[in-house]
Amino acid sequence: MSDKSLAAAAPQRGLLSADPVGDFDGAAPRVSFEFFPPKTPEMEARLWEVVKRLESLAPRFVSVTYGAGGSTRERTHATVRRIRNETALEPAAHLTCVAASCEEIDRVARDYWEAGIRHIVALRGDPPGGLGSDYAPHPGGYAYAADLVAGLKRVADFEISVAAYPETHPAARSSDHDLDNLKAKLDAGASRAITQFFFDVDLYLRFRDRAHDAGIRVPIVPGILPVTNFAQLKRMSAGCGASIPGWMAAHFDGLDDDPDTRRLVAASLAAEQCRRLHANGVHEFHFYTLNRADLIVAICHLLGVRAPRATAATA
Repeated sequence: MSDKSLAAAAPQRGLLSADPVGDFDGAAPRVSFEFFPPKTPEMEARLWEVVKRLESLAPRFVSVTYGAGGSTRERTHATVRRIRNETALEPAAHLTCVAASCEEIDRVARDYWEAGIRHIVALRGDPPGGLGSDYAPHPGGYAYAADLVAGLKRVADFEISVAAYPETHPAARSSDHDLDNLKAKLDAGASRAITQFFFDVDLYLRFRDRAHDAGIRVPIVPGILPVTNFAQLKRMSAGCGASIPGWMAAHFDGLDDDPDTRRLVAASLAAEQCRRLHANGVHEFHFYTLNRADLIVAICHLLGVRAPRATAATA
């Protein structure tokens, strides 16, 4: 058989049937994970199981969120400190401008620094009334995220990540205004941007190109949200301005009472999204875990991010 015939007979590889992403460029992508603070002792126990399971994947860092209006502030602080003290993970604490004075935020930041926490995710934060309500800066606080970043840098030399919005922040006057705001946060001292979740890869790529044209050179890490509850996703998206592609609904149609299949579909879609991004030069991903490990482990496995295998004992 000729070489041409052999090539024609060879199976054509799709993304998910190809080798793990790490085989393409000699290294697996870098990953980070986001958790939300537990509200009950039972939720705390479950979260800790997730943290310990994902620890073996050696993420670049793990972040812990605030609730709307800073409603989970103390639980966030406690979770971050526990991760620092009881794991090998690098914790990143969310701090927002909402419902706190500059002095209060600075005191929290100093406490974090003294506890060995060097990474902050600095955000304006959602209004106390929740998404969709009007935002008003605290009278004695940092008004916006750029101000918070500058204030944190005066406290200590934190590594600071900030938010980016491929589809424009709902409160921004325009996409150009939103990009100017991102640049202001970076000019104030942030070194990384993490995006709001999205599902259309082209949206992210166009945003990355616009940011580059605007002179932004820091990493813009895509935020990846595996979807297991499509009804919940629609509510979340309506509040934060993230669009849902028309094709997504069909993948989850008829699976309301079939959570196992929903998880399989979710893992496949998120892995495909990551692989398409990787094919366009993306080498780092931030996963919104929703405090679950199973999907994240599966997606990371498909990307070549895996826990090291135990070395077999020798005689």
